[in-house]
Amino acid sequence: MARLRTVFWLGAGLAAMAALVAVTVDELRTSRLQSAFWRDLGRDAHFSMEAGPSDTIRFPHSGPYDARLGYRQLPEFIERLQARGYEVTQQARMSPRLIELHEHGLYGPYRDKNQAGLTVRDCRARILSQSRVPQRVYERFEQVPPLLVDALLFVEDRHLLDAQPAQRNPAVDPERFAKATLEQLHRAVGARQSASGGSTLATQIEKYRHSPQGRTVSIGDKLRQMASASLRAYQEGEDTQARRRQVVVDYLDTVPLAARPGFGEVHGLGDGLWAWYGRDVREVNRLLSDNAEGSPPSDEVLRRQAEAFKQALSLMIAQRRPSQHLLDNGESLARLTDSYLRLMAEAGVIAPSLRDAALQVSLQRQAGRPATPRPDFVERKGLNAMRGEVSALLGVPRAYDLERLDLEVDGSMDSEAQAIAARALAALRTPAGAKAAGLYGHHLLDPGNDPRHLVYSFTLYERGALANLPRIQADNIDQPFDVNQGARLDLGSTAKLRTLVSYLELVAELHERWAGRDASAIAAWPPSKRDPLGTWARDYLLRSRDHSLAPMLEAAMQRRYSAGEGEAFFTGGGLHSFSNFDRTRGGPMTVQEAFRHSVNLVFIRVMRDIVRHRMYGDEAAGRSMLEDPSDPGRREMLVLFADREGSAYLTRFHRKYAGKSPAEAEALLLKGVRPSAPRLASVLFTLEPEASEAQLEDLLTQRLGRGASSPRALRTMHKTYPGLSLADRGYVARVHPLELWLVGYLRRHPGATLTEALDASVQVRQDAYAWLFRTRHKNAQDRRIRELIERDAFAQIHRSWQRLGYPFASLTPSYASAIGASGDRPAALAELMGILANDGRRLPQQRVSVLHFARDMPYETRLEQRGAASQQLLAPEVAQAARRALLDVVNNGTARRLKDAVRDAKGQPLEIAGKTGTGDHRFQVIGRGGRVIAERKVERTATFVFTLGDRYFGTLVAYVREPHAAHYRFTSALPVQLLKSMAPQLLPVLQREGCAADRG
Repeated sequence: MARLRTVFWLGAGLAAMAALVAVTVDELRTSRLQSAFWRDLGRDAHFSMEAGPSDTIRFPHSGPYDARLGYRQLPEFIERLQARGYEVTQQARMSPRLIELHEHGLYGPYRDKNQAGLTVRDCRARILSQSRVPQRVYERFEQVPPLLVDALLFVEDRHLLDAQPAQRNPAVDPERFAKATLEQLHRAVGARQSASGGSTLATQIEKYRHSPQGRTVSIGDKLRQMASASLRAYQEGEDTQARRRQVVVDYLDTVPLAARPGFGEVHGLGDGLWAWYGRDVREVNRLLSDNAEGSPPSDEVLRRQAEAFKQALSLMIAQRRPSQHLLDNGESLARLTDSYLRLMAEAGVIAPSLRDAALQVSLQRQAGRPATPRPDFVERKGLNAMRGEVSALLGVPRAYDLERLDLEVDGSMDSEAQAIAARALAALRTPAGAKAAGLYGHHLLDPGNDPRHLVYSFTLYERGALANLPRIQADNIDQPFDVNQGARLDLGSTAKLRTLVSYLELVAELHERWAGRDASAIAAWPPSKRDPLGTWARDYLLRSRDHSLAPMLEAAMQRRYSAGEGEAFFTGGGLHSFSNFDRTRGGPMTVQEAFRHSVNLVFIRVMRDIVRHRMYGDEAAGRSMLEDPSDPGRREMLVLFADREGSAYLTRFHRKYAGKSPAEAEALLLKGVRPSAPRLASVLFTLEPEASEAQLEDLLTQRLGRGASSPRALRTMHKTYPGLSLADRGYVARVHPLELWLVGYLRRHPGATLTEALDASVQVRQDAYAWLFRTRHKNAQDRRIRELIERDAFAQIHRSWQRLGYPFASLTPSYASAIGASGDRPAALAELMGILANDGRRLPQQRVSVLHFARDMPYETRLEQRGAASQQLLAPEVAQAARRALLDVVNNGTARRLKDAVRDAKGQPLEIAGKTGTGDHRFQVIGRGGRVIAERKVERTATFVFTLGDRYFGTLVAYVREPHAAHYRFTSALPVQLLKSMAPQLLPVLQREGCAADRG
C-alpha cells in the first residue's frame, strides 16, 4: 500500500511538472497569459485634461528624462508661478489605476515623447522659436533604413521584431533573461566571470529614461523597468507588433551617447552622428537606403555606404559605455566595431562586400565643436527678453536647461511689429538708412558723422485694462546685451520728469496735510525759512478759495524760478556750478516753461527746494537739529559722520598701503611728512607706542641728519608724544590721524584686510574726530550735519523714485540728479510713463501670459497670468498734471517736430506726449580758477520717453560711447525724428486685430 501511494504521488508530480513545462513552453511561444495580464492591468490607466487644478495628479521623482523635460520639477515651477500671479487653469487628471501604478513605482502606460523642448509664441500665436531635443529624429519606423534596423537588432535584441508570436512581450527575451539570471547566480556564489545583461531594448529605454541616474542598481530596479515596459507594450492591445516597431524608433531617437563640449548631452543616433562624426543623418539614411534592391553599388558609393554604416554601428555599440568609448582615443570602440562587422557578415546580416569596405574605413571623430550658425541678436532681442522672463519665473538660469523643458509659452510681443522695428534700427547703421529716416540735420547727425557707431534702443508697451503689455523691445546691437533692460545710461533731461513728479508729489503731500484745515490753523503754521515749498504752500492756501488738489498743482507748475547761471550750489559735499543747454534762456520762468524747454538751472533749483523740504519740512528731524544746539540728535549725527567719513578715509589709505612691508609702509608715510623733531616723534609713537629713546634718536638722526638737541630734550619728547591723542599726533605730524593709525595697525597685523581694519577702528574713527564734538566748532558741526541730512533727504527722494520704477540701488546725492547725473534705464523710464498714462496706477507687466507644460502627458499643466492688483502710486491729479506737461513738450517744446506728425487709421492726428533728454557724459580735470585742463568724452545719449495715443507708451534712445562720442553733437531731436519716421510703419501693424490682449 505504501509503495502504491509513492507511485501515485510520483506520477502526480511528474504530471504537474509536465503540465507546467507545457504551459511555460506555450507561454514562451505565444505570450498568451502575460499579454492578457498586462493588457488588463493597464486597461484603466489613463488621464484627461480638465479645467482647474487637479488633486489626482502625481509627478515623477527620478529619471534623467523626467528631469530634463521638467516633469520632476513641475511642483516647484507651479509654486513659483503661483507666487508671481499665475493660476492653474487646466491640469491633467489621472485615473485611479494610473495613480495606483505610479504609487507602486511603475512608470505608467503612456507614450513618452522622443522629442520635446521650449516653444515660444507671440501675441498672435505665431511661433517665435522652437527648440527640439534631440534635433534629428525618425518620425516613423518606415524612415529607418532596414540595414540600421538589422544592425540594431543584431547588437541588442535579435528577436524583437519576430513575427510570431504577435503578442510577444518586448520587455522580456526569455533566452537572454535566463542566461543573465544564471550568470548572476554564478557571480553570487563567488564564480569569477562577467555577467551579461538581460535587458531588451524596451527595458533599456525605461532604464535610461526613468530609473534614478539612468542606471540599474538593484533587482527591484530591473523588475520595475520590465514591468513598466510590459505595461507600455500592451497599452493598445495584445498584438504588440506595432509597439515593437515603435521601440526601435524610440531607442534610435533617444539612446544617450555621452556629452560633447559645444553640443551638450547627446541623445539619439541622429544627433550622435552629427555631434561625434559631423554627419547629417539624412545623408546616412539616403546612403544606406540606396541599392537596397538592385544592381551592386559602385566602389565609391560602397565606400561611402561603408563609412556611414560603420559610424552608425559604432554608436550603437558605444551606448553600453558611452563615456568610455566616446571620450577616449577611440581605439577600443574601433576594435569592437570591427569585431561586430565580422560577426554580422558571418550571420548574413550584412554583405561581405560591405564588411570588407567598412573594415578599411577608420573611425574619425569630428575635430572641435560642431559648427553652429551664429544667431542674429538684433532680430532676437524681443524673443530673448521673453526667454529671460521665463528663466526668471521658473528659476532656471541656464539657457541650455530652459531649451530642454517640455514647455509652450505665449507672450505679449507682436513679432511683426518687432521685426519692423529691428529692421528699421539695423538700417540706421548705414548712411542711406539714416538719411531715409531723416536723421541728418540741425541737432541731428552732422553730414560727416558715421552712423555705424550709434546704438539705438526702442521699447514699446500697450496699455491693457489689467496689465501693461510689452509689444516691442529692440536695439541694433548684434550682441546678447539688451540696452533696454541692461544698461545704466546718462539719459539727460529725462531725469527732469522724475524730478517734476517728485515736486508734484510734495505739493500733493502738503495739500493732504493742510488743505482740510481752516484759515486760522493754516495761518498758525510756521514753515521753516529754509523750506521754500512749505512757505509757498502756506501762502497759496491762505489766499486761494479753491483748496482742491488740481488747482494747487497747476499753481505749482506756474511757480517761477531763476534760470540764471551765476549761482554756485553747495551739494553732494562740494561746490558745483551748472549751465543751460540753451544759453538764451536765463531769466525767470515758470516750472512749466522750464519743463517745456528743458532748462537745467530751473530744475537744479526745483531739486534744491525738494531736498530742503525733506531736510527742513514740518516732519523733518534736521530742522530741530540745526536750530537747537542742545538737540540730542546732533551728537548722533556727528557720530554717524565720523564713522562714515573715517571709513572712507581708511578705505583710501588701505589701498595705498596694502601689500607693502612695514619698512616700505613707513618709508611711504614719511615721504609725505616734512621732517621736524615733533612730527617725526608723532609718527614714531603712533607706529611704535613702546618705542625707546634710542629708537627716537635713531629716527631723528636718520631723517634730520642729527639727533635731539640734548638728552633732556630727548627725554621730554619721549615723555610727551606718547601721551598725545591720536588726533593731536596727526595734527602735529600734518598727517591724517587715521593714516597714522592704519600704518601702525598693518605693522602689527601684516596682511590685514580692509574689513578687519574697519572692524578694529570703530572707536579709533570716533577719536580721530573728537575735535568735532566740541561746542566751539558749531559751524563745522552744522556743515557736516547738513551734509548728512542732505544725504538722508536724497535717500527719501530715491525711495520715491524707486517706488515709481527707478531701477538702481542708490541715487547720487546731488542736485545734479535732477538733470541726469544718477543715470537711468530705458525700460524703467517706460514704466514711469505707464504709471502716468494709467492715472498714477502701476499695472503689472505681462510679458508672458501662458505657460503650458507637458502637453499630452499625464503631468500636463496650463498656467495663465491673472496678474497682481494694480497699485495706486500717485494721486490721479498728480499724474494728470505731469501728462499735461508732457503734452506741452510735444505741442510747444523740445519735441514739437512730432506735433500732428502721426495720424491714426482715420487720418486724425494722434496725441503724443513725451519728454526729451540729452546726456553728455564726460570726465574733466579742473585746474585753478575752474579752468578745464583735460577732458574725456565718455558717452553721448539722446532719449525720448513718450505716450503714443491713449494705448501705447515707451522710450527711444540713441547713444554713442568713447572713443567715438567726441565726434557727435546730436541732441534729443534725434530719437524724436526717429519716432516720427517709425511710427507710421508700426501703428497699422500694432492696431491690427488678433493680438491676444485685453485692451480695456
